[in-house]
Amino acid sequence: MSRSVLVTGGNRGIGLAIARALADAGDQVAITYRSGEPPAGFLAVKCDITDPEQVEQAYKEIEEKQGPVEVLVANAGVTRDQLLLRMSEEDFSSVLETNLTGTFRVVKRATKGMLRARKGRIVLISSVVGLLGSAGQANYAASKAGLVGFARSVARELGSRNITCNVLAPGFVDTDMTRALTDEQRGKIVGQVPLGRYAQPEEVAASVRFLVSDDAAYITGAVIPVDGGLGMGH
Repeated sequence: MSRSVLVTGGNRGIGLAIARALADAGDQVAITYRSGEPPAGFLAVKCDITDPEQVEQAYKEIEEKQGPVEVLVANAGVTRDQLLLRMSEEDFSSVLETNLTGTFRVVKRATKGMLRARKGRIVLISSVVGLLGSAGQANYAASKAGLVGFARSVARELGSRNITCNVLAPGFVDTDMTRALTDEQRGKIVGQVPLGRYAQPEEVAASVRFLVSDDAAYITGAVIPVDGGLGMGH
């Protein structure tokens, strides 16, 4: 069955891999993006999730063109890394505004249609950093850890309506962002990972595809690590 899917931040990296995996499975996939040219093959909607009006307009366009959102993957996020003593209040609050409050906005809006339909799948893309911590990323780690408490509360609220809400916590993934690191930096990171390599975006996407499938109908409130063993025990 072809479902109406929304992947926020679906124009590159992990988000694009997720959008492609769900489209390949037969779903109608909409993506949001903030800048640049979006990839072909999806209903691309320009939307900054820090703006409630843009979120509302994005949902209206998606609903008109492919129906109410049945599967939401909240992937959009930002980083503004800095050591704590040098981190400004704006550095901290802006990351939480996008990663945590922005996710709240898109989830809240999606649940309107899901509650009416009495079914839905929500997956929030967190990070191993939200569980493990990372020097210089107090803002990012706080925002990604916050997604866990948020998702589990949503799972308890909406479970009786056949709506699941789960969290995926990727580790280091081979994307444009990590390719910009030096060989020395990449080597240090890989040295911490028991499997000894970066994840491919498609490996993260495969786990999302499982969580939104019928096979995962009895999984909700879970945090699924896709991190090569980096964060085990957290």
